[in-house]
Amino acid sequence: MTQDQPSVLEPAAAEHAAPPAVPHPRTPPTTGKPPSRFDGLRRHRQWLFALAVVALLSQMAIAMVTTAVEQTPTIDEPVYVGTAVVYVQQHSLRYNPEHPPLGKLIIATGPALAHPHLDPAFVGNQGALGRHLLYESGNDPWRVMLWARLPVIVMTLLFGLVVLAFARDLASSVGGLTALALYAFSPDVIAHGSLATLDVPMAGFLLTLVWLLWRARLRPRLYLPLAGAALGAAVSTKMSALPAVPVLLLLVVLSVWYTRRKRGTGRRETARLLALGVAAAVAVALVMVAVVWATYLAVDPRLRWAAPENVPVAHGLRGLAVDWLPFPQPYRDGMRVQFAFEDAKWTGFLLGRHYSGSLWYYLPTALLIKTPLGMLALWLAGAVAIVALPRLRPAAPYVLVPPAVLLAAALSGSRDFGVRYAVFLPMFLAVAAACLVALKRRWAHVVTAVLVLFVAVGSLRTYPYYLPYSNEAFGGPSKTHLRLHDSNVDWGQDLGRLADRLRQRYPGEKIWLVYKGSGVPAFYGIDASDPRTVPPDQVHGLLVVSDSSIAKADGRLKALIDNSRPIEEVGHSITIFRRS
Repeated sequence: MTQDQPSVLEPAAAEHAAPPAVPHPRTPPTTGKPPSRFDGLRRHRQWLFALAVVALLSQMAIAMVTTAVEQTPTIDEPVYVGTAVVYVQQHSLRYNPEHPPLGKLIIATGPALAHPHLDPAFVGNQGALGRHLLYESGNDPWRVMLWARLPVIVMTLLFGLVVLAFARDLASSVGGLTALALYAFSPDVIAHGSLATLDVPMAGFLLTLVWLLWRARLRPRLYLPLAGAALGAAVSTKMSALPAVPVLLLLVVLSVWYTRRKRGTGRRETARLLALGVAAAVAVALVMVAVVWATYLAVDPRLRWAAPENVPVAHGLRGLAVDWLPFPQPYRDGMRVQFAFEDAKWTGFLLGRHYSGSLWYYLPTALLIKTPLGMLALWLAGAVAIVALPRLRPAAPYVLVPPAVLLAAALSGSRDFGVRYAVFLPMFLAVAAACLVALKRRWAHVVTAVLVLFVAVGSLRTYPYYLPYSNEAFGGPSKTHLRLHDSNVDWGQDLGRLADRLRQRYPGEKIWLVYKGSGVPAFYGIDASDPRTVPPDQVHGLLVVSDSSIAKADGRLKALIDNSRPIEEVGHSITIFRRS
């Protein structure tokens, strides 16, 4: 017996020891040590951890489902839902080419169970398609929309588990719960995770990809193929994921480098590591391309596609990118449509100012308004911790660089329509915030707990009006419309609430309505006229205006509003005026 082969028996006694007893097949093996109180404490903590996870996700699920039940279709949803139904029933790619199919295929799993009717002979654009499905085909729009939103809600909850696992890998179970709490109480994630839209699925796939790349540092053969699939899922959901692809492929190289770096540091070994990393990045890119093709083939195995007549031509570097990307033709035509959107001149609204074009500081300002104050503080502190602590510093390129690249791309965009274009930040920075507890200082844990509680209280107080949320420094949800517009506050979600309010408090009164949204007011029992179609002196009674329309009002509508008395708000997104 050598020192490398220790035994629990003394050497002299080992020669006369009886052969070890074979345990009964049903008897669990034992270590020979009696259970200690630490084992019970460990099991107790595991149960508490599991209960905390269930409680946080249950709170989030309740918030999203009840919000989904109460809200009428937002501006983009009917297009996605109508396209999703066409995918399932007609296997056609002709609608909504500016977005790849995967997000809409996820949405389609809900209506596929609801079996809505859609006339296969319908001819019209994608906006008319959504209205036709919801309001002209004999379907119940409340039921169809709920079924369409449920798959996104489920995906949002699953991405919460990714946030938990990623943060737990970096900063222990306490850090995991911290990150999950910030995610589960994020008003923006709840708001957009309860809608049949594409922003949260795309961001969640990117977060999943980065977490898989982090884990690939130890087990590349298992996690790199999964990372390729997640990258393919992200770019198959929204094209706005494409700017992050180069940096994500560099992270593949970094993960492979970390895996193999202990074998040597010479020039030959360095060249070999770089070659392995590049090969792995190429493999991940090939998986991504395969996933993109698979999503289009899932809609139409024959890949029938006729480019619309109005598809613009992309020039310069954009044109080269479109021509050289190994994606299906409908994807590349969709990119051309997106480039045309970016070339268009839109109008925006920020801090009470209605402007033409775009502002580079729009998104940072909107995020400052719409992010809970405690969350902002934890994001900043966590980012500093992840860079400052040597143990966590290797995670900085994974947790901080991808959202920074995506945010830079969003800042350069021409559409100042809302923080939904940066909904990836509450996901990635929740993981970064968890790193504050890695300081192993009592004050850090106390400060983190207080700030998380502050975030939770603010989130619960805004229920169920998550879409128009703004933090306490800017007056809360009731004041958001004074500073922001569109999907930040008023996306057409409160038409049903307006119908209930008018029926309950103003029966029989003349209604003049300027509504910004995709819902059909008459379907909800709102008998209203457009005040912009008659002389101002004929507009008497109730003037009801969506807050996004108020923000951009000019000419006749602005004059009508200025000469009216506001009497009530509906859902913090629609204002009711009285005109005598």
